[in-house]
Amino acid sequence: MMSELKSTIHDETNGLDYILVGDYYIPAIELPEEDDRPIGKWGWMHRAYLEKTNSLLLTHLILTGKLHTYLADLNEQAQNRYRLIVQQIMEGEDVTEDLKLRSQWEWVKAMSSISSRAEEIIRREIIYS
Repeated sequence: MMSELKSTIHDETNGLDYILVGDYYIPAIELPEEDDRPIGKWGWMHRAYLEKTNSLLLTHLILTGKLHTYLADLNEQAQNRYRLIVQQIMEGEDVTEDLKLRSQWEWVKAMSSISSRAEEIIRREIIYS
């Protein structure tokens, strides 16, 4: 004689709860709390990276309702780090408001170079790690 199936089960291997629907167990997924922070450029880049390199983590974050918060946190961290790197390089290379007043073209070239280098550092340190 077959024993009656439990109405809910917990899978220790993935940390998810499942509910019995008919003869099948489906993940008991709740909508996450409202998080209206933007995912932003950096968050979307990291999500694309996870799709290619770590689909298991991406799936876990989706199923546990934590993906948006994870990507929004990462985006904020990357933005703050980017601003700090740009500021440090500007100070180190003496790219100032005075240069901007004297020669806008030189300032724009310098800032473009600084921005590109800072973005590459963010990609290497945060996005693709």
